[in-house]
Amino acid sequence: MPYAITQSCCSDASCVSVCPVNCIHPTPQERAFGNTDMLYVDPGTCISCGACADACPADAIHPIETLTGHLQQYAAINAAYFDDIPAPADPSPNFHPWEPPAPKRPLPSARIPLRVAIVGTGPAGMYAAEDLLLHTDAEVTLIDRLPQAGGLLRYGVAPDHLATRRIADRFTRFHDHPRTRTMLGLDVGSAITHDELLAHHNAVIYAVGSADDRRLGIPGEDLPGSIAARELVRWYNGHPESATFDLPAGRVVIAGSGNVALDVARILASDPAALQNTEISQRALSALAEHTHREIVILARRGPAEASYSIPELLELKHLPGFELVVDDHDPRIRAAITEPAGAKAAALRDAAFETIDWASTPKPGRRIVLRFYASAAELIGDDRVRAVRTTEGVELGTELFIRSVGYRGTAIPGLPFDEDTAVVPNEAGRVTDRPGTYVVGWIKRGPSGGIGANRTCAKETVDVLLADATAGRLPARGGSLRTFVRLAKRRRNK
Repeated sequence: MPYAITQSCCSDASCVSVCPVNCIHPTPQERAFGNTDMLYVDPGTCISCGACADACPADAIHPIETLTGHLQQYAAINAAYFDDIPAPADPSPNFHPWEPPAPKRPLPSARIPLRVAIVGTGPAGMYAAEDLLLHTDAEVTLIDRLPQAGGLLRYGVAPDHLATRRIADRFTRFHDHPRTRTMLGLDVGSAITHDELLAHHNAVIYAVGSADDRRLGIPGEDLPGSIAARELVRWYNGHPESATFDLPAGRVVIAGSGNVALDVARILASDPAALQNTEISQRALSALAEHTHREIVILARRGPAEASYSIPELLELKHLPGFELVVDDHDPRIRAAITEPAGAKAAALRDAAFETIDWASTPKPGRRIVLRFYASAAELIGDDRVRAVRTTEGVELGTELFIRSVGYRGTAIPGLPFDEDTAVVPNEAGRVTDRPGTYVVGWIKRGPSGGIGANRTCAKETVDVLLADATAGRLPARGGSLRTFVRLAKRRRNK
């Protein structure tokens, strides 16, 4: 029986590189790569060798016959992706249809190994470290301002997505690599400057992500009770800088319909007993257990066919126990959208519960998530705290907690250029503009788009450029020794 890729797919394409029959798509060489919800196995080509499952860092690939429960639908989801793709001609026994390996990179002389500092230990930074440590003789200094490594994998991924969090296991060995030094609790920009860092390394790669949040720009947005989704994500993941929240009973309103919005809604609506064996913080679990009734309303600016969430994220909501998923039946365009052909995003809601909701009444008892499409927040109402959200259609939803989940935004790095419009560090394929020896990777390079796996190809591009600069002699000469840097960093870190 062929294999199928399931919900926890991270799209880093580790599976693509080991497949002997090129049955996993889209590949990094295809235009669709990075623009689909996940990768897919062609059941007509798969030979059931299991190489992809062994390579998958997220435990997302399984034989179809072993899929149970709601995961069974992923057999059809994988097959449907190939319905509109012409079948390739039968290859000869000795022909491999994937692209041949790229030529070996030009590498600098190994007489004095490169020394590279990577600021940020999330997926983007660690994919860059993996590339350098496995394919060159470079020495790598891993730096993070937090006392625990992991970045997005540790503090951004939902605590109940344990398979996705296991991707961190892929990177553990690189922290203990003989050519690696890891410096945690060191803030580049305040404790140590960019120039000091570059003085002791040939190159610096920044993998600091997007540390701020986009705003809605509506009246009342700064009232107490109005927060960014990132704050709540930090809270339930136990981020050391997270605030404490008093979760209200009754209704919570989320503006935005991306995967983060669905993650937040799912955690808030879940039965705390179902979260006991996850990696949720204890204080969040205790707070969730204080109330047995909670209604989470997701305001989606567009319709069900254009919502920002991925199909796997929506399917998870439909099949998890402990709460009810409801579609607010307030606009005829919603039912029209779900009649689209099978496989479309809207079609996933065909068997959902539809209800015309009286927003003037109190929420029904129990836990439930309400999807309200074609609705946006226009104003937050309240004197000293949010007490209601008024939508663009003039509907008023009573709430004591409003969460905006409309995207992240990068912040300036001291000593580097910054584009306020795009909120990224200006760069060309990862090479920072007018800063020799300085590079970026991940969201601070390309903006807050793409999941965990997208950072693998992003990191390769940046490392390619760095090595080309090293070979061409364009990297600045380092003046300080690594021992001197370590002493300096420890002294600054302890302050």
